[in-house]
Amino acid sequence: MSHHITLKLFATLRSYIPPQADHFAIAPGTTVADVIRDLNIPEKDAKLIFINSVRKDRDTLLQDGDRLGIFPPVGGG
Repeated sequence: MSHHITLKLFATLRSYIPPQADHFAIAPGTTVADVIRDLNIPEKDAKLIFINSVRKDRDTLLQDGDRLGIFPPVGGG
C-alpha cells in the first residue's frame, strides 16, 4: 500500500521535480532523506525542508497526505 504526498521543489531544485509531484507516491516509512536520494538531489542542495508548512529535518517520516517543500540554500543579506 502506497501513500501520496504533495511535493514542491523551489528555485534551482525545480529541475528535479518529477511527474505527478502533486500526487507523489511513497512507501510507508519513507523519510525526507529517502525522497531527496530517490530524486537524485545532491545533499548539499536540499537545505530547507518544510512539511505541512513546519520546518523539519531529513530524518522526518512522511505521512500520507503530507505537503513536502524543499528549498536550496538561501543567500542574500
